[in-house]
Amino acid sequence: MTEVTLGIDLGSRRVKVAALSGGTVAWLKTFDTIPFYRRFSRLEKDELVIDFQAAGIDCGPPEAPHSVAATGYGRNTIRLRNALILPEIQAHCRGARFQTGLSDFTLLDLGGQDTKVARVEKGLLADFVMNDKCAASSGRYLENMATVLDIPLEELSRHTADPVLLSATCGIFGESELIGRILEGHPLEKLCAGVNQALLKRILPMLRPFPLDVLIVTGGVAHNDALMAMLRQATGARLMIPEHPTHNGAIGCAAALF
Repeated sequence: MTEVTLGIDLGSRRVKVAALSGGTVAWLKTFDTIPFYRRFSRLEKDELVIDFQAAGIDCGPPEAPHSVAATGYGRNTIRLRNALILPEIQAHCRGARFQTGLSDFTLLDLGGQDTKVARVEKGLLADFVMNDKCAASSGRYLENMATVLDIPLEELSRHTADPVLLSATCGIFGESELIGRILEGHPLEKLCAGVNQALLKRILPMLRPFPLDVLIVTGGVAHNDALMAMLRQATGARLMIPEHPTHNGAIGCAAALF
């Protein structure tokens, strides 16, 4: 029998689930957080109980052993019944090690509502910082700016050239500033580049204290090609994006159960 391990990242925007079998990724799933809780979850004695079958989450055949580990935004307030609970930093570092095979690197995780930077040396967490005070340095900022521009995130992630200056440090005030730049008549391409540059400027101070020999980027924002190009140019780092950046935390949870 092949052991199946499940990792669940209870994110603020998305719930990510990863299954590992035989040391490899068997499958990945993503759910919107609030509908997932409403349709497939319930609270019993202050514990979260998930109906895996109703959610279409395959735990393997009944005769095969399996276990569950969880992390993420939701794990701070909700304990998942019968699951190992991991700190987010630990889960993401394990996921990055599992996906890249590296044991020395700096990790930049760009989540929906927070940003994390961690240094891993010889496979162990050496230091980390986390910005969870304002979503202006997270994926939520990009989502909001794309909404203001009335474009998909894919379009936003294409542009780096001649960015329009956006200096507001608050995500909410940033929306008003962007509207002002639109009214000034700047081309869409320059506005998109400006949004990407604004996020980059919030990320760079977090990276400054850490070695940038190898920089692994995870989280949904890793799919923003323009921001990744800007980040590579600004840091000079050997930038790596794992095969499954969005599910990195869930993969790290599953890997912790080996």
